[in-house]
Amino acid sequence: MSKEPIHIIRRPLITEKSTVQKDKYHEVCFEVARDANKAEIKKAVERLFKVKVESVRTQIRPGKERRVGRSSGHTSDWKKAIVRLKEGEKMIQYFEAV
Repeated sequence: MSKEPIHIIRRPLITEKSTVQKDKYHEVCFEVARDANKAEIKKAVERLFKVKVESVRTQIRPGKERRVGRSSGHTSDWKKAIVRLKEGEKMIQYFEAV
């Protein structure tokens, strides 16, 4: 059963580091579903943004401990994908305004 691209790509990550990666290395960062693999992420980005993907790197980012008064909890772990676009591809429009 294949997943819908909208369920694989959760949101773009816009940070100082991801902005530098965008300009210098032609890479974009996304938060993705924890159970998505690299092939599914590649297909989802190509279908959603109509670009060609060269490579995908993934990281599992650990959640953080959070406290509110005496109560403490833990945020969920999440998965980050760094997607490198092929040479000559236009940058994803969402990131042009950043």
